[in-house]
Amino acid sequence: MIDYQLALNIIKIAGITNILFLLLTFFSCRCLMGPKLSQKLVQYEWFKKFYRWHCYFWWGFYISVIIHTIFAWYLFGFGF
Repeated sequence: MIDYQLALNIIKIAGITNILFLLLTFFSCRCLMGPKLSQKLVQYEWFKKFYRWHCYFWWGFYISVIIHTIFAWYLFGFGF
């Protein structure tokens, strides 16, 4: 069994990581920002480098959501 405080800290860290990866995914996605903004940003070299990591941002988001969900269910129960 995992300590209550440790599980709670993991949930908090995973929640913050969820928000971070969600923002990184959103701002690296050319579809979600809209065509006008993304066409302007694609012209810059720094955005091209940032965009290369887009798929990895998705993986980080998925993994952090899974960890967050598992520990929340473990600590607080399923609820249904």
